[in-house]
Amino acid sequence: MAESVVRTIQDVGQMNEQLLALRDAVLAISSDLSLTEVLHRIVRAAALLGSARYAALGVPDDTGRMLAEFVTEGLSPEEVALIAHPPKGRGLLGLIMREHVTVRVREISAHPLSVGFPPGHPPMGSFLGVPILYKGRCLGNLYLTDKIGAEEFTVGDENQIEWLASHAAIAIENARLYEEVQRLTVIEERQRIGMDLHDGVIQSIYAVGLQLEFIRALLEDGETTQAHDRMGTAIDALNNTIRDIRSYILDLRPHSFQGNDLNEGLRRLTADFKANSLVATELQLSAEANSLVSPESRLALFQITQEALANVAKHARATKVLVRFSPGAEGIVLEIRDNGRGLPPDGAVKRMGHGLTNMAQRAQTIGAEFNVASEPGKGTRIQLRLRRSAPDGE
Repeated sequence: MAESVVRTIQDVGQMNEQLLALRDAVLAISSDLSLTEVLHRIVRAAALLGSARYAALGVPDDTGRMLAEFVTEGLSPEEVALIAHPPKGRGLLGLIMREHVTVRVREISAHPLSVGFPPGHPPMGSFLGVPILYKGRCLGNLYLTDKIGAEEFTVGDENQIEWLASHAAIAIENARLYEEVQRLTVIEERQRIGMDLHDGVIQSIYAVGLQLEFIRALLEDGETTQAHDRMGTAIDALNNTIRDIRSYILDLRPHSFQGNDLNEGLRRLTADFKANSLVATELQLSAEANSLVSPESRLALFQITQEALANVAKHARATKVLVRFSPGAEGIVLEIRDNGRGLPPDGAVKRMGHGLTNMAQRAQTIGAEFNVASEPGKGTRIQLRLRRSAPDGE
């Protein structure tokens, strides 16, 4: 009886250790958005949980029939270099990939579907293979070989690796989605930069080049006075081009803001704007206002300010900008005001790209009143009024 109680206590203790190990493994593979790093963390976690000398993760190609990528654990770089070629996805590996089934055998070479190892591959005995499935799709397969301290992997090992695979599927899918979003963002930015450069900077530089060509011709003809006057015009045009480039840099700078302290976010945003645009910037903030709007509203207000300042830098030719965020009698007020050229009577939205439209849409999503006031030569004022939310913590 006493021995049975001791054995039960030992089994519970071992189970708790396994659960803790599984929890640590899940946290490890879920803490990174780099697909390559996620794959390596999954393999390391699998080897640790299954007490395997070797572990690998095979990623299928677009057809789902062959392996496109193979990440290993337990093999040194020198040992990997000796292998003639990575596994292709035949034999047992192909069975797991095609049929989406778990395979556990005492000796891999004894299985009827085993096709052996490529030249230079180290010998391996016991085997456990588990598919990584996400909504019916196979994202990869986990392979463990050579159980440490035993002749084969156990049912408990199989259960743990299957649990790990279910969490790994989510981590892999999240990493893939993140990389896809990053790729699309880069494409979108390239398109925007290309349009901006083509429409503005490149044409401006070309114009300066033509002026310099003309100045050289004047100097060759001895027209030094006229060349001197033209040189001043060329310098002004070049300075204007430099200012435009600074405004594009402003658009490209990443601003990480998660909807927490909007006052701090606006301080960083206006500091970057001032550094890149060389426009005198006044910032008026209220310590009370930040706590009176929700995190979602703070994020939207930050993004609206970012878009408004980018438009000022690119279009307004302003020398002064005011950003004000404060509580008012009828709610919270955000105002961005400049002393620039103002909007033309018509075609304002077209002239400023999608900036005003984006700002109006963001304001609508948080229930804010959005107003734009502008006159040619007298600057532009963008103002948002938002109802107060409950203070943080209530």
